[in-house]
Amino acid sequence: MQTLRERLLQEKQQIVQRLKQNDHFGLIRASAHDSVGELSNYDNHPADSGTELYEREKDIALNEHTKRELHDIERALQAMKDGTYGICEVCGKAIPVERLEAIPTTTFCKEHSPDQVVSQQRPIEESVLSPPFGEFVVHKEAETFDAEDSWQKVARFGTSETPSDVQEDTVHYDRMYIDAGEQIGYVEPFETFAATDLYGTGVTIYPNIVHEQYEQVLDDEQLMSPLGDLPAYEKDPYTS
Repeated sequence: MQTLRERLLQEKQQIVQRLKQNDHFGLIRASAHDSVGELSNYDNHPADSGTELYEREKDIALNEHTKRELHDIERALQAMKDGTYGICEVCGKAIPVERLEAIPTTTFCKEHSPDQVVSQQRPIEESVLSPPFGEFVVHKEAETFDAEDSWQKVARFGTSETPSDVQEDTVHYDRMYIDAGEQIGYVEPFETFAATDLYGTGVTIYPNIVHEQYEQVLDDEQLMSPLGDLPAYEKDPYTS
């Protein structure tokens, strides 16, 4: 009993000292801005504000967890003073010594412990969260024009981003958005202007940036295009 009392007193002192040093995980301050030295949220990037909110929520959870530890320690010490320590509060049976050594703050036996089930309660904000670009099933066996491709297609007409926000090297101003170089509707760049599909059926050749780059590489290396001459239906009827 004396050994367990000393452990509880030591843990209580450590918790009280820790809460005093970190101001109850910074919650003594009026708002989250005070904890990071900010006076206003006006000039902050939304991502920074999101990070500060996450850290604030984490501090609240850690503070509640620590306060519960302190409450359990004080209840166990009070039980020692009352002479009821080591006796289950529900059934009145003796708590095994091995359990007291493992969890000196407990006042319940294993069968009547209130922590029988791991809580599945999730943060309330998760009920309104959804996958990026909304719900969309991506087929792994074939390339599809998915919701992300739709966003990239619309982003070509302008976004709130500026050229300074884009890290990649870009040539055309209408591709000044994040992930602008990602393929849209196909896997390999060659698929965007291949003359035939996997079954030999002729397909339409669409002029695009990838095609222009491919032609430029062939010109620089003085090579002939493996596509050969364009099919008859691809030629201009006024020039052929």
